[in-house]
Parts: sequence; C-alpha cells; structure tokens
Amino acid sequence: MPGESRREGISGECDAAKFLEAKGYKILDKNFSGRHGEIDIVAKHGDYIVFVEVKSRLNEKFGRPIESVTPYKMQCIIETAKFYATVKGCIEMNMRFDVIEILRGEITHTVNAFDLSDMKRYIRHRR
Repeated sequence: MPGESRREGISGECDAAKFLEAKGYKILDKNFSGRHGEIDIVAKHGDYIVFVEVKSRLNEKFGRPIESVTPYKMQCIIETAKFYATVKGCIEMNMRFDVIEILRGEITHTVNAFDLSDMKRYIRHRR
C-alpha cells in the first residue's frame, strides 16, 4: 500500500527525532523543503548543525536502509542544506550529514555519513 510506506516513514522520523533528543541533540526543524528536496531532520549538536536523512525498512529485501542514500540523494540533501543555512543565517556554522536507519525497529545512527568530498569523488568516477 502506498500510504503504508509513508506512514512508516513518518513514524520512523518521529522515532529518529526522539532518539536524537535522548542523545542531547536539539531538533531545529523537521521536513525542511527546498527546491532540491527535503531534509528529514535538522538538529544542533555541539558546534554542528546536523542534517539527518532517515530511512526506515521492515526488512532487507531491497538492502539496508542506508544503501538507498544514493549519490543523487546526497547531492539533493547537500543543496537543500545550503539553502537552509542561507535562509536561517547559519552559513558559517559547522555542518554535518548523518543518516539514521531503522530496520525492524532497530535504530542505527551513522554520524558524518557523507560530505562534499564524497560527492566530488563520485563525480570524478562518473566522468
């Protein structure tokens, strides 16, 4: 059912936000949209603004959730994060891109899952 996967995603994002708050993160925004896409969670942790992509799955039939964060998705998140930083006036802050995957209810948090150098490396190999 199409609506079922969306409900699962929303539930996963709520669980991820609670998980981050329990680890001392301050949630700044959820589902921030720009023309390049959406960022599931924007949080502050120490000196960092953290842009979090949340991926939920019930099983590994199509691989681990983190595997669906493709280079294209990374690029969209990075562009949306730049827009966020500009709009919110935090362009000078340290920024980081994390991924939270929820597989069968178990949460795995990958800190600094990707960055601009990952994109540059991918683009170099594609030429």
